[in-house]
Amino acid sequence: MPLNLISDAWIPVIDTSGDRRRIAPWQMADSALLRPDWPRPDLNIACLELLIGLVALADPPAHVDDWQDRQEPDAERLRSRLMPFAPAFDLLGDGPRFMQELGGLAGEARATDLLFIDSGGEGGALTVREGRYQALDLPLAAMALYTMQTQAPSGGRGNLTSLRGGGPMTVLVDPGGGLWPLVWANVPDGRPARPEDLPWTRSTVTSEGGASRYPHQAHRAEVFFGMPRRFWLVADGDRVTAVIQRPNGTRYTGWTHPLTGYYRQKAGDDPLPVRPRAGFFGYRHWLGVAVQAMDGLRERPAMVRAWESRSPERAANLIVAGWAMENMKALDYVHARPPLVNLPDKKAVRANGMVGAAEHLAAALRGALAPVQARGEAREAAREEFYTRTQGPFEARLLELATEPAEDVARRWLKDMRRVGMAIFERLAMDGLADRRVPDQKAIVDAHKGLAMAFDGFTPLGRKAFAELVLPLPGKKKEAAA
Repeated sequence: MPLNLISDAWIPVIDTSGDRRRIAPWQMADSALLRPDWPRPDLNIACLELLIGLVALADPPAHVDDWQDRQEPDAERLRSRLMPFAPAFDLLGDGPRFMQELGGLAGEARATDLLFIDSGGEGGALTVREGRYQALDLPLAAMALYTMQTQAPSGGRGNLTSLRGGGPMTVLVDPGGGLWPLVWANVPDGRPARPEDLPWTRSTVTSEGGASRYPHQAHRAEVFFGMPRRFWLVADGDRVTAVIQRPNGTRYTGWTHPLTGYYRQKAGDDPLPVRPRAGFFGYRHWLGVAVQAMDGLRERPAMVRAWESRSPERAANLIVAGWAMENMKALDYVHARPPLVNLPDKKAVRANGMVGAAEHLAAALRGALAPVQARGEAREAAREEFYTRTQGPFEARLLELATEPAEDVARRWLKDMRRVGMAIFERLAMDGLADRRVPDQKAIVDAHKGLAMAFDGFTPLGRKAFAELVLPLPGKKKEAAA
């Protein structure tokens, strides 16, 4: 049975009663729906991006007042706006196929694993062996195809990364209340597109000869529907059994994605998309994502910034997700829900300083452990433990920062870090001290004293931490002890 991604019910969702059902995209405007329910977290995030992209394509808000006026879901309006696009959203068939090469491709038919970022095979991540997915039902194939096109990592010669680079970080504003409020919060202002604006309805703009596609050459909604890879799905009935891929898809140059943050290595450079790092997404990664960065080099995603003008007094969380990549290798799928922190500039400077101080004092802890741990994973693990154990205190102090004197908050944060850092050192270095050689005992005791001095502001790293916190430096150690 053929699948049309506009008119057919194909997206699995969970509703407020806990039931699982399938919906057509226009039915996202149903207040009883909570979230997509695919079997993989990367597909769930990509599905949210697809729904946001469809609204941006067919019925975006014209401006902030229009966005505010249309917050209530209207399924019939959305249905009427989306239906003209249905002929361009067949997954199979002889006409334009969703996110596939117009007219088809010839070549070797590869396993459907090719569509998953953490799978082996040409263009995949070389992370796990092939063969996990012998065949895909049509909905799963459609979602995997969209996920790969919008998040494509480095894939070998001619197999390009996504419009926002390989392994991008997706950041969504989540105001709570279910699926529609989440989607609507992340739809950028714009004007409706036409079906012929979709890249798979025309001949592929290939990257051969260095050709690129620029924002001024396309409708802005193409940011959600870019085609860096040239694919053709091979089906047997209602199952996709193989994928043909050819190199030299479309190279996107000069685009910025509204759901991704950007940074510059130095002032004046072109912006680069922020990518996730493997491991826990904690407060040290929040600058330029959940918290405004004050260095002039990092910029929060456009839809995070838009939320400030659309609903400046309304609290929201963020959904931060994406594959942490090492070239073609998928290391970890990051998924976090930090708060969206909106602070006036003076308070934001203080929040930035709190993170900067933690970085200096975490480095002090790592250095202090030199007498008992060699450089490498063990000392890095201690530093990571420091960040993890100060996560809760940081969030508490950040809340206080909005209403209390910044210096008082900074001093409490310094005490939090001192308590955690000294406890980690004492557990790792001081246990069993009496059984160590005398020279080692002395080195450990000296390191313990040095770390305490760092937290008190008497060492170079300690002084940097105090400067970040805008706290006055203590007097010389002799004077302090007098």
